[in-house]
Amino acid sequence: MLDTLITSKTRIKLLLKFFLNDNTSSYLRNLENEFGESSNAIRLELNKFEEAGLLKTSVSGNKKLFKANNTHPLFKDIQNILMKYTGLDQVIEEVIQKLGDVERVYLVGDLAKGINSSVVDLIFIGSLNKNYLTNLIGKSEKIISKKIKYIIYTEEEFSIYKKQLKDEIFILWIKE
Repeated sequence: MLDTLITSKTRIKLLLKFFLNDNTSSYLRNLENEFGESSNAIRLELNKFEEAGLLKTSVSGNKKLFKANNTHPLFKDIQNILMKYTGLDQVIEEVIQKLGDVERVYLVGDLAKGINSSVVDLIFIGSLNKNYLTNLIGKSEKIISKKIKYIIYTEEEFSIYKKQLKDEIFILWIKE
């Protein structure tokens, strides 16, 4: 659906890269390698986003670092559209509701880095009904046409594991 509204594949990749997880930042050359596209095509799109105020930049030496402007009035709307596009909104609704004592759910892996993927990697923190989770994961995979991998941690286990993740983690849900 998003590909119909936004015809530039480079623009979609940049939206996913920077707006799905607003901690993500990157340089032009890194994006060129990651996307497998010419730096000129990427630069044009980055400039459009920067002019619109959707991206913030900083300079380090001779490199320009790009990052989403999470204070932009449209930031949350764009992020919500991308959540729907990737199917993450449905995963959250389908899986969290009746799972047990879930404290938090994190997105990790390629999607957390802003790279579109056919696999959704999730980390659950808490005490969950694993049979029910497996059943819901199967249903959700059919709805979003993506594979879902997950790990369940206690608070203590996750505090050790989290240090390895750096910025490759995105919080999807927190218990209120």
